[in-house]
Parts: sequence; structure tokens; C-alpha cells
Amino acid sequence: MSEVLRIRDLRVSVEGKEILKGLDLEVRQDRVHAIMGPNGSGKSTLANTLMGHPKYEVTGGEVLFRGRNVLDLSPDERARLGIFLAFQYPSEIPGVSVADFLRRAYSAVKGEEVSVMRFFRILQEKMRRLQMPIAMAERYLNEGFSGGEKKRNEVLQMAILEPQIAILDETDSGLDIDALRIVSEGVNALRGPDLGVLIITHYQRILRYIQPDTVSVLKDGRIVETGGRELAEKLEEHGYDWIREAA
Repeated sequence: MSEVLRIRDLRVSVEGKEILKGLDLEVRQDRVHAIMGPNGSGKSTLANTLMGHPKYEVTGGEVLFRGRNVLDLSPDERARLGIFLAFQYPSEIPGVSVADFLRRAYSAVKGEEVSVMRFFRILQEKMRRLQMPIAMAERYLNEGFSGGEKKRNEVLQMAILEPQIAILDETDSGLDIDALRIVSEGVNALRGPDLGVLIITHYQRILRYIQPDTVSVLKDGRIVETGGRELAEKLEEHGYDWIREAA
């Protein structure tokens, strides 16, 4: 049976200012759910709160997944529970290869040490599935990577760690059309009954490549509209003004 990430009446503040003001949302493991909203609506606050960033103070509500309140867990415990966050701005780590970083992350999330040779076989299989050159695994993590390469590497991490819920925080940010298409193809190669994807985006363009099952609009810290793929198209045509007027 598919798991569901349930967010109930979530309230979050940053430096004393309330950003999320009673947010309710459900994300199913076997669905792609997109959250759209204007700048400042709380999209990235939601992503960082779900993974436990210490800057974000939870003042109310709960996030339930697999029988646990995620808010009671540390970031590494959330990862082991099956939640993954692809960062909007992935960090560079000079001196640490992509392969070594991923092997350590895999061991930490799976709770078992894995030999170099065994992990290399896992890495090869995932990179073939995503049509990524194996030489990329030998480079230092994100050092000298283009924007598209950094985001593809985030998708590779998602493939390796095999989460049940993956949060993509503005993955389309800074990508040209070709890079966006390649990254989207990687996400589409992984989607299925075992993976739920929460796409957080300002623009509709990534949703042309990754077709969502559900679209929700976040405004002023709350979900104010939910619908199907046609909702994203309406936002593309009319912008967010009609949401502001209707809310």
C-alpha cells in the first residue's frame, strides 16, 4: 500500500515572522504533486522545514509519514525514513568525489556499510538508467559543474537513495531549456508506484516535462487552490493575480 505524507496545520516562523500559517497538504507515494506560488509565498520554507533546517521554527502542526511525526526527527532520521530533498542551490564539496559522497550517503541512509565494488555496481546501474556518463562520478562533488549538471547530480542522488517521497525545491531554477529537459527525463525515469514526488516551482515550464497528477497553489503561507494539470495551465495564462483576488 502506498504511503502518504500528511501535513496538518503546519505553522513555521523565520526570525519571528510567521511564513507558513496553517498549511494542509497530502503527498502520495505513487503520485507527482506540484506546488506553485508567487515569490514569498512560503514554498522554500516548506521544503526546508520538511527536512529539518534549523533556521525554520515550527510553531504548530504536524507532518505524519509512516506512522511518525517527521517534525520530531533529526534530518538524518527523516532521510532514513524515506524523505529526500533536492536542493535549489546544491553545494560544492572540493576534494570529495561524487562516487565517494554517494557511497557514504547510501551507507548512512540504508544503515549498512557497502563495499566500494558493490556500490560501484549500484552506481553504474543507476547512471545507465539516467543516461549519465560514468566519468561524472569521478569528479569532485558539484565543483565546476554547470547548473544542469548539478541538478542531474541531485536526481542521481535520488536514484541511489531510493526515497519514498522526494521533494524537488525549484529544480528548474537557473536551467536552460536543454538542461531542463534532461533533468526532467531523469525524474520521469524514476517516477512510479514506489516514489512520490513533490515539485515546488514558481513557473509552469517544468510541468510540461514532468506531468503532475495534482497541482496546489500556495499563497501567503496556506494552500488556497488545488486541482489537476489544468490549474498549472491556468496560472501560466493568467498569472497569480486571479488567485490573489479569489483568496
